[in-house]
Amino acid sequence: MTEPEFEIEDTPESWPVLKSRVLAEGGISAYHEDLVRMVDGTEARRQYTTHHGAVGVIVLDEDGRMLTLRQYRHPVRRLLWELPAGLLDQPGEPPLAAAERELYEEAHLQAAEWRVLVDYFNSSGTSDEATRIFVARGISEADGEQFARQGEEAGIVVRWIPLAEMVERVLDGRVGTSSMVSAVCALQVALTRPGGWDSLRPADAPWPARPF
Repeated sequence: MTEPEFEIEDTPESWPVLKSRVLAEGGISAYHEDLVRMVDGTEARRQYTTHHGAVGVIVLDEDGRMLTLRQYRHPVRRLLWELPAGLLDQPGEPPLAAAERELYEEAHLQAAEWRVLVDYFNSSGTSDEATRIFVARGISEADGEQFARQGEEAGIVVRWIPLAEMVERVLDGRVGTSSMVSAVCALQVALTRPGGWDSLRPADAPWPARPF
């Protein structure tokens, strides 16, 4: 029997929700439980968190180095090397504007050229959190005063590292945040395919997970 042909592309779908309740709410997320009718007619409970979503930036200088920030993350009890990144928690703020804001606040930098590098769901089995990673070039010091970091951001350490070296750190397990792994691997591939930088999507490309 021949199986039907399917386009290999994520598509919208919503199975019937028979009951829904909020189990807990926090500052940036809420924990839900839904009773869902499965494709075979059975019913199952699914618990998941809803989340604003986030943006991140892989910043490249003229020497092929990328910017990385060391920041404390309490849930995993580690100092992690990350990209400039932040929440989509400002009403009406487009993803690119959020990325520009985070780059200014966390590194006091601005960029002349922006592209969309990769979009992904952080943990689709347990959360609706979605992240868009931009890649930025044409880097210069930001206009205006240095942003006053507070809380865990007060301890941020900023470093530049060759992209190829960060790829090695990801592949040997020394650096492992989801945004960093996705970004450096995607960019390493993107820069070697036909068109390189110009083959990447424009900075205002549609984002079905977080329409804007």
